[in-house]
Amino acid sequence: MEDITSTATTSPIPMSSRPSQLLMDSKVEVVSAPPMQTQYNSPSLSRKPLLNPIETPNALAVNNATPNPSHHTPNFFTPIGSPLRRAIQLTRLDPQDAWLPITESRNGNAYYAAFHTLCSGIGIQALVLPVSFTVLGWRWGIICLTIAFIWQLYTLWLLIYLHESTETGMRYSRYLQLFSATFGEKMGKLFAVFPIFYLSGGNCVALIIVGGSSMKLFFEILCGHGCTAKPLTTVEWYLVFTCAAVVLSQMPNLNSIAGVSLIGAITAIGYSTIMWLVAVTEGRLDGVSYDPIREDNNTAMIFSFFNAIGIIAFAFRGHNLILEIQATMPSNEKKLSRVPMWRGTKVAYLIIASCLFPLAIGGYWAYGHKIPADGGMLTAIYQYHGKDTSQFVLALTSLFVIINAVSSFQIYGMPMFDDIESKYTKRKNKPMPWWLRAASRALFGFSCFFFGVAIPFLGSIAGLVGGIAIPITFAYPCFMWLKIKKPKKYSIMWYLNWVLGVWGMVLSVILIASGIYIIIDTGIQVSFFKPS
Repeated sequence: MEDITSTATTSPIPMSSRPSQLLMDSKVEVVSAPPMQTQYNSPSLSRKPLLNPIETPNALAVNNATPNPSHHTPNFFTPIGSPLRRAIQLTRLDPQDAWLPITESRNGNAYYAAFHTLCSGIGIQALVLPVSFTVLGWRWGIICLTIAFIWQLYTLWLLIYLHESTETGMRYSRYLQLFSATFGEKMGKLFAVFPIFYLSGGNCVALIIVGGSSMKLFFEILCGHGCTAKPLTTVEWYLVFTCAAVVLSQMPNLNSIAGVSLIGAITAIGYSTIMWLVAVTEGRLDGVSYDPIREDNNTAMIFSFFNAIGIIAFAFRGHNLILEIQATMPSNEKKLSRVPMWRGTKVAYLIIASCLFPLAIGGYWAYGHKIPADGGMLTAIYQYHGKDTSQFVLALTSLFVIINAVSSFQIYGMPMFDDIESKYTKRKNKPMPWWLRAASRALFGFSCFFFGVAIPFLGSIAGLVGGIAIPITFAYPCFMWLKIKKPKKYSIMWYLNWVLGVWGMVLSVILIASGIYIIIDTGIQVSFFKPS
C-alpha cells in the first residue's frame, strides 16, 4: 500500500479537508506527526528497550483500523527522535521516571555534571596511591597510573555516548539498565548487580568508617592534649556521622544535591592538596628508600605487583554513577545530553588528575617505603607531622575529610535510594510518599552504620572486593560498545575495545586472586563489632 507520507505530499486535496477525506477513503486513524525537536525517553525499569509501541501510520493503513476516540495520545506519550522520520515510533514514556530520585528532575547542565563527577571521582581511595609505588617503584608506578587514568577516561567517553541512542531514541539512565538491555537481564543479575551495588553501598559503609574516625580525630585536635572532656567512643562517632548523612540524604533527587556535590568536590581538592603540600614542604623522612619492596619468592612478588595495580585501578571509581549523572540532563535529537556531559567530565577529570598525580608522586617522594599501608597519606600526615605541623592545618584537613565524606555519601547513596523506591513504584504504581521515602533512606543509612560497626576491617578486604568491581570501570563499557555500536570488524575501534575489554576481565581475575593470596599470606585482623 502506498505510504501515507508520500500520499499526503502528492495529494491534490486541500490541507484543511485532507484528514476527513483520508478517513472516508481508507478509514485510517489520524496520528499527529512528531514535532521536529523530540525529547528522548528512558526505558522502563523492567529494562525492556521499548514500551507499548504505538502503530505508525503505515501500520495503521495496513490494518485498515477504524477511528476510535479512546486511541488519542495521552499526555505521557512523547515521540522518539530518529533520523529516519518515516520509521519513527511513538513510545510510552515510563511514568516511574518522574517518580524516582535519579530521573525526577532533568534540568541538569555541564556544571552540575562537573560537580557530581568531581565529588564521586576524588575520594579516600586516592590517599593510598603512594602505597602502590612502594611495590611498583617510580617508573612502573607512574606508567601504571597514567595508563589507568587514560583507560578509565576512555571508558567514561564510551558510557556517555552509550547513554542515549539516536537510532531508537532510548535513554539508559542507570548503568544496570544499559548492561541488562545489552546482554539481557539474566547476565545483568549475574555479572553487574553485585559490583554496582557494592560500589554504591560499600562506599557508603567505608565513608561512615572514615568520616566517623575523622570526626574523632578532629575533636581530639580541637580539644588538645590537656582536654578533660570525656570523648565519645569510635562507635558513637560513627553514629554522629551517620545521623548527619541521613539528615542530608532527605534531599529529593540527584539534581537537588548539586550544591552538596560542589562542596564535597571543593573539600576533596582541599584535603588532597593540603596533604601533598605538607608532605613536600616538610621534606623527605630520614632513611627513605625508593627501592621497590621485594618478596621472598616469585609467587608472592607477582601477587604483590598485581595488588599494587589493583590499588591504582580502584582509585578510579565512580563509573557506576556516570549514566545516572547524565540522566539529570535534558536531551533531544538536536541537543544531545552527551555534549554538556562530556564537557563537564573533561573539566572534572582535569582537576582530578591535578589532585591524584601530586598525591601519588609527592607522597611517595616524601615517605618512600615508610608510607603507612593502612590509610596512606591520611595516616602519614598525623603520624609523621602531627607535632611539627600547625594544628590549624591538621584540623582543617580532618574537617575537609568529614565534609567530603558526608557529601560523597549522598551521591553514592542515590542509586540505592533509586533502587529502593523503584520497587515501591513498580508494585504500587504511584510515587513513594514523602514519609516513607524519608524512612527508607534513614533505614539505608543506619544499615550502613551497622555494617561499619560489625565489619570494621572492611578496608582490609577492599582490594579483594575491588577486583570484582574493576570490570564496571575498565571492561564492561568496551563490551557494551561492541554489542551496541557494532564497529567494523578488524577496525581500530573493534581491536581497541576487544583488547581493553579482555584485559579488564583478566585484570579483575588476577586482582581477586592476588587479594585472596595476600589475605591468606599476611592474615587479616577480624574484629567483628570492635572498631578501633
